[in-house]
Amino acid sequence: MRNKKIIWMLAAGLGMTLLTGCGGENKKTYEQANTDLEQGNYDYALNEYQACISAGYKLSQSYRGSGIVKLRTGDYQGAIDDLTSDQTYEALEAELYDQAMADCQTLAEDYSLNANDYYLTGCVALAMDSYDEASSNFSEAYGSDSTYEMAIQIYEAYLTQDMEADGTRYLEAALKTEAKTADDYCERGKVYYYMQDYDNARTELTTASEKGSTEAALILGMVYMAQGDTANARSFYQQYIDADGEDPAKGYNGLALCDIADGDYDSALQNISQGLGDATSDEMRDLLFNEIVVYEKKLDFSTALSKAQEYVQTFKDDEAAAKELTFLQSRVGNQAAATDTSEADTSGESTSEEAADTGVDESSEESY
Repeated sequence: MRNKKIIWMLAAGLGMTLLTGCGGENKKTYEQANTDLEQGNYDYALNEYQACISAGYKLSQSYRGSGIVKLRTGDYQGAIDDLTSDQTYEALEAELYDQAMADCQTLAEDYSLNANDYYLTGCVALAMDSYDEASSNFSEAYGSDSTYEMAIQIYEAYLTQDMEADGTRYLEAALKTEAKTADDYCERGKVYYYMQDYDNARTELTTASEKGSTEAALILGMVYMAQGDTANARSFYQQYIDADGEDPAKGYNGLALCDIADGDYDSALQNISQGLGDATSDEMRDLLFNEIVVYEKKLDFSTALSKAQEYVQTFKDDEAAAKELTFLQSRVGNQAAATDTSEADTSGESTSEEAADTGVDESSEESY
């Protein structure tokens, strides 16, 4: 029943059937949000839908609009939260589900969903454990866009849910496509990397690099890193940084991973710091998480805890970081308790020694 609601909401949202109404400034804001969503101005649309939600204006439609924005910008958990909000449920409870599904079919006929829409819908369905619906949408996505990139995206979506086998078939299908350009060879190298076929990955990526692909150096670094060859990995990460002056953050993160593997934690922190200066949101996420790891490796648990607290405030949906924070809180708490106990023991020993010394002194004084 819940999945049925989700599917209907996604189709309704993607079909842009948001209703308009009266309400002065709120109405203008809402209508502008719809316009911005249609035109792909997602930052503006999200702010406008959130303003409508805060004002209590057209709540179910505004939640749905906000959910679609988050869906299309890759914030899947945020999309789920908005699309399954209490307000949206209240709106749906008044509907007949047979009619809702009929509306869904009508929307699919009236509005042409592109490959990315199918892919994003599949991601949300997968996150909601609606596996058949996810599979159907991913099949539509790959059918509409049978590229290496789409195959890898679908594979990664399944990988996040520990369903690697379901995603691998898309990688295998992609390899049947003949490579023609440097980007094609690079994408094939990625596919082989995910399939842990490192020999073929190196072959494809080397060809991509010879044809002018900058990204190939980055993936080659990942291939060598996966094999524990930090020397070659470091060389290719540095090559990527030197070649791609506009976006070196991934290369610096790769160097930091090499440093961590080699036990050079101070160098890792330096590379993370350099990477953060040019990082996008996703790159910053990786760098900041690895910064926590480095401080743990240095046994500086207090700093690691502080960094983890800052991290989870920024990336609230990162379950691995939440677990790491719990561990660090426990570790730092245990250290503090141990320190207090040690200090108490030391204090007790000092008091006994002072008493003993005093006794000796008093005894001496009496003897005199």
